[in-house]
Amino acid sequence: MTLFNRRQLIARCALLAATLLSPFTPNLVAQTATPAPAIRKPLIAVLNAYPPEMDAMVKEFKLLEGGFTEKRVKGFRYYIGTVEGKDIVVFETGISMVNAAMALQLALERLPISHVLFAGVAGGTDPTLRVGDVVIPEKWAYHSEAAYFNPTPDGKDWMKAEYFTKRYPNYGMIFPADMFAVRASKEKFERVPHFSVDASLLEVARRAVKKLGPVISAKTGREITVSVGGVGVTGTVFLDNRDYRKFVHDTWGARCADMETTAYAHVCYTNEIPFLAVRALSDLAGGQDHSELNVIDANEGISSVHAVKVLRAILREM
Repeated sequence: MTLFNRRQLIARCALLAATLLSPFTPNLVAQTATPAPAIRKPLIAVLNAYPPEMDAMVKEFKLLEGGFTEKRVKGFRYYIGTVEGKDIVVFETGISMVNAAMALQLALERLPISHVLFAGVAGGTDPTLRVGDVVIPEKWAYHSEAAYFNPTPDGKDWMKAEYFTKRYPNYGMIFPADMFAVRASKEKFERVPHFSVDASLLEVARRAVKKLGPVISAKTGREITVSVGGVGVTGTVFLDNRDYRKFVHDTWGARCADMETTAYAHVCYTNEIPFLAVRALSDLAGGQDHSELNVIDANEGISSVHAVKVLRAILREM
């Protein structure tokens, strides 16, 4: 084999490898000889977790009306386009913390994302809030990062492992614990009690909310509150228990509880990407009257619409 032929062979192998490793290659059959140009301009990631939230974004941003380009990675769909003069990528991450972290990390590794925003629904844990109200917390914590311990033989205490340092009140056998996280500026994993929202994005949110004017629920006709600040909590549970609801409010000062946001904030902390989340209350996380069932099914759609409209106002202000 001549040197020229060897070089040809190497070049062909390199092209094949690049095709196979391309993050946005849906399949080999669909590939053309000319690869699609790489996306170089910064994008604002706009996240949601499940279909009612995605549906609200599809309608508000007109995702399926020709102005957005769809990319697929390992089953996740990423829609790239422009809203309010901002270049954005919209995607549904899936419910719960592992899906949330995986979908966001995949996007961060493949797209030039400058900021991460979220809009969706949550359960209200602050007794001053009502279904439909919108909260934009400044901190996010994990409420289900915990140790579960046996009771002592006399049933008066709990047999805590020697390693464990109690930092929060316990809820029966459940002893909350802090997450440990790492980022480039840290030499090792460190305890992170909560993940803070980007301060500049919070200021943008405050300005946007002031300019919104009254937000009226399309379902009830009530003027809903839109507030910035406080704490939100996340866990791998659908919270619908009034006693545990009171516990997370008393322990963390939590205004809302969900299954994804702290995972997004955690990923952004490690990647050092500015993050902010908008949550509209679809239910009261167990705080409804004793005779009532949880009302998420009746409210997840309209509450998603409320959250997305507030997020759009934030995009406009950025």
